[in-house]
Amino acid sequence: MLIDTHCHLDAPEFDADRTLVIERARGAGVAGIVIPAVARNNFSAVSDLAGGARDLHYALGIHPLYVDRAHASDLLALSEGLTRPDVVAVGEIGLDFFVDTMDPALQEHYFVSQLGLARDTGLPVLLHVRRSQDRILKHLRAVFGRRGPGGIAHAFNGSRQQADEFIKLGFVLGFGGAATWVRALNLRRLLTELPLESIVLETDAPDIPPEFAARERNEPAHLPRIAHILAQVRGISVEQLVSATGANALRVLPRMAAAYNA
Repeated sequence: MLIDTHCHLDAPEFDADRTLVIERARGAGVAGIVIPAVARNNFSAVSDLAGGARDLHYALGIHPLYVDRAHASDLLALSEGLTRPDVVAVGEIGLDFFVDTMDPALQEHYFVSQLGLARDTGLPVLLHVRRSQDRILKHLRAVFGRRGPGGIAHAFNGSRQQADEFIKLGFVLGFGGAATWVRALNLRRLLTELPLESIVLETDAPDIPPEFAARERNEPAHLPRIAHILAQVRGISVEQLVSATGANALRVLPRMAAAYNA
């Protein structure tokens, strides 16, 4: 099953043709799309967009680059939203130490608070991990101990050692357009070394375009070609990659799996 585990379909870049974008993805064989929130003001947007469709799923969370406009009441709204039976994960949450204008202490406050909500609800998490792998691992261990919440480390670009630590905590790692670039040598090496059961596919559309669409808006219909390239990099058939990554996504996002089995 071809699943885009991270796609911001609610982004303004899709306002002009969102319905067509979804139709193109379906026509290309994308069987599932996960739409993560980034702030309280788009909680309703992602849930409404999923709208009970069997192949559209949503997560709720406060992104680390949006914490400077967040308030304590947003965590209360998130806690309430996570009681909905159709939300599949807490996300997109995490830490971003690449953007040096963001207050790291404030990021960590919201991250730890949201990890607590994931622990309390039993939901997996969708992690934003940018130049913050070790710090995120520290907080995951502090909140969950040796048994993490499980979920997806989105757009992973850390070391093999760091990847192994996320895997030990029940995470799979998201790969998408960045690994299609020929010059992405370290990322491609990681893609070939990791166990196949630890990998999922994503687009992060409209961001992180693949090399073949470098000057275009990224969209979920690109996922089949991304999968083809990543399968070549790994040295396996595209059918094997799609089957394994789809099964991995359903394993770490059990509510999404339940939607397909209903």
